[in-house]
Amino acid sequence: MPVITSLLQPNCCNSNKLLHHRLICWCNKAMSSSSNNQPGAFTTIRETVTFKQEIKKSKFTAIAGHIPDQQYANSFLSQVKDPKATHNCWAYKVGDQYRSTDDGEPSGTAGKPIQAAIEASGLDRVMVVVIRHFGGIELGTGGLVRAYGRTAAECLKNAPTCFVKSKVPMAVEVPFELLGILYHQLQSFKVEDIKQDYETGKEGTTMVTFKVDFDQAKSLEDAVKDNCSRDLLFYKK
Repeated sequence: MPVITSLLQPNCCNSNKLLHHRLICWCNKAMSSSSNNQPGAFTTIRETVTFKQEIKKSKFTAIAGHIPDQQYANSFLSQVKDPKATHNCWAYKVGDQYRSTDDGEPSGTAGKPIQAAIEASGLDRVMVVVIRHFGGIELGTGGLVRAYGRTAAECLKNAPTCFVKSKVPMAVEVPFELLGILYHQLQSFKVEDIKQDYETGKEGTTMVTFKVDFDQAKSLEDAVKDNCSRDLLFYKK
């Protein structure tokens, strides 16, 4: 998480120190609301998809969906798992973070094959839950690995996907007279979640926060400074 450090000189007056301290706290709070994931571009699932198949009388149902972060995984699992099923096995990938579980199946026969299917798909921010209703016939270790892995793989193969650029939070302290120029540049770069705080910043300025595509942050900062003909103070992750 980013930390904004004070840029005040030691001889600043106490009122300016207090004001700048509020600015630092406000910026850190704004930045902390963003995801902890590293910025980048990735392909993920556009909508939740389901795939079903029967293997030796056991019914396997795979449900795959997009999860923006690891915290959302528990919520997704609660939404799709079947409490009446024999097993609810799952795996997910968020950036370089992986987790999986066999949920009562022999170790390594369910969660890992699901995880392998996710890795092979090239998708990110994805969770797959494979639900099994036991049909009375044992599949054996190899049979379970194939059943869970192929069910997950078929589900992901049929999933509609989309390409996503992650966004990073930024903030800039800007004088009132330059707001028009700033907003013109923000619109040009198609930023999101624009907010203003008139109580944070020095007198005659306002703090404007927004989110921009990770690969456009530096270009936007340069464009704003060039058009405002001023070296404005930016805060970013």
